[in-house]
Amino acid sequence: MCGYFGYSRAAYYKSLKERECVCFSESLILEMIFRERCLQPRLGGKKLYRMPESGIREIAPHFGRDKFFDLLRRHHLLVDRKRQYRKTTNSCHHFHKYCNLVRDLSIDRPNRVWAADITYLRTDKGFVYLSLLTDMYSRKIVGWELSENLTIEGSLAALKKALRENPVRHSLIHHSDRGVQYCSHEYVKLLKMNTIDISMTEDSHCYENALAERVNGILKDEYLLDATFRDFAHAKKACRQAVELYNKRRPHLSLMYKTPWQVHHGHAA
Repeated sequence: MCGYFGYSRAAYYKSLKERECVCFSESLILEMIFRERCLQPRLGGKKLYRMPESGIREIAPHFGRDKFFDLLRRHHLLVDRKRQYRKTTNSCHHFHKYCNLVRDLSIDRPNRVWAADITYLRTDKGFVYLSLLTDMYSRKIVGWELSENLTIEGSLAALKKALRENPVRHSLIHHSDRGVQYCSHEYVKLLKMNTIDISMTEDSHCYENALAERVNGILKDEYLLDATFRDFAHAKKACRQAVELYNKRRPHLSLMYKTPWQVHHGHAA
């Protein structure tokens, strides 16, 4: 057969061995993908490829990004993005509204600016609301709280948690939309007691608080917080796991594929 097609027997066995090596390498890479997707079901292909823990370059030094995405495509492992919205901001209130202090600010360290926002989760018994505080330099979620309504208590609890876990702060700015939770007397009083400057969006546009909106999307798209949970306790357990994975395992392109935890605490070290 080799002679009929003009190949030597050595060339045939060499090509057969190469195909076996490729199949073996792909099976190892798929095993790595499945292992990571068990923890982060919707982690995108770019981040999977660049994660130091993946070991793709050790498994197959010449396995490039295009081949990696072809592998994902063949095995139906590409991630579809989806967006859902529900209004969580009520800016029609009598409380004082503050100016935007971060519009042209250069942020060069952790605990310089915290971005605050609220998003909703679904349960079989109705909506619950996740209050988040994210460090704009490291992208780390520094404080969070899940509550059963949109009153101020959830946002206050998230802020108190962030203050406890980040005692060393200097010239910190708190940035948020103009929602009633962030403009309320109790919330503003806590910020001022901790000598935190207050910044708010001015044009009612999501781009003025883009980082907070982006983190909301990541938690829902990649960590399944867009699911419908049985009850409040089930949703809170999912939030705790999602925040932990996001902070400690998810690499960011803007952080040179480091995790928020590495940047936040590595910079402090």
